[in-house]
Amino acid sequence: MELPMFLSKLPVNVVSRKFRRDIANVHEMHRTVMAAFPDIERSTARSEHGVLWRLDRTAQGYVLYVQSRTQPTWDRLPENYLCDRGKVRSLQPVLRAVRAGTTFRFRIVANPTRRLKPQNDHRNDGNRRHNRRVPLHRPDERTSWLVRQAEQRGFVLPTASTGEPDVTATPLPELSGRQQDSTEGTASPRHNKITIAPVRFDGRLVVTDPEELSRAIQDGIGPAKAYGCGLLSLAPAGNDAGGE
Repeated sequence: MELPMFLSKLPVNVVSRKFRRDIANVHEMHRTVMAAFPDIERSTARSEHGVLWRLDRTAQGYVLYVQSRTQPTWDRLPENYLCDRGKVRSLQPVLRAVRAGTTFRFRIVANPTRRLKPQNDHRNDGNRRHNRRVPLHRPDERTSWLVRQAEQRGFVLPTASTGEPDVTATPLPELSGRQQDSTEGTASPRHNKITIAPVRFDGRLVVTDPEELSRAIQDGIGPAKAYGCGLLSLAPAGNDAGGE
């Protein structure tokens, strides 16, 4: 049985005070998106509802795309957050079109990272500094990261005339914010800093494993899925994959 999937297209009002707050603090943007879904106080709410989002810059301003397994209720957004009515459509036609050998245009804003290798010094055991992700800054490292993800996610990136993968990687402005750590037993809540170096990948892909690619579309790719990364959009090979 097919599980429902939804894609929302929300034209943002760039002069909204709440949007300006959100764009300055990616954790607040996450909270705004999640307000459209039930039971958001649970730590697992985002994954349970299958929520992924991406903020695309356009000539007119910004468009917020939100993908979910639960149908959202966008009238819970702050007043004047949108400059026009949002649209919600089923993602099922896209998932049904995923067949082996099919070529699609794609877009994804991702967080290409690597984990720091722990030191051999026993004094670093358990040190979070040696178990954290660090962003990849070199263009070849970012493209290689996506190629590795593709191998695991049921698609390949065809080769361009240059001999390189047919993909454009565009670094985006850093995402930052603060998340309150409400760990039980702490005298006062701590605010953990969030810093993400997102990259937008645009290009073509060829389906090798429809089941794996469908799962990747639904679950997202890479880290920072709560913070605007991981949403993979597909479009027919001749169309723009910005989310239409």
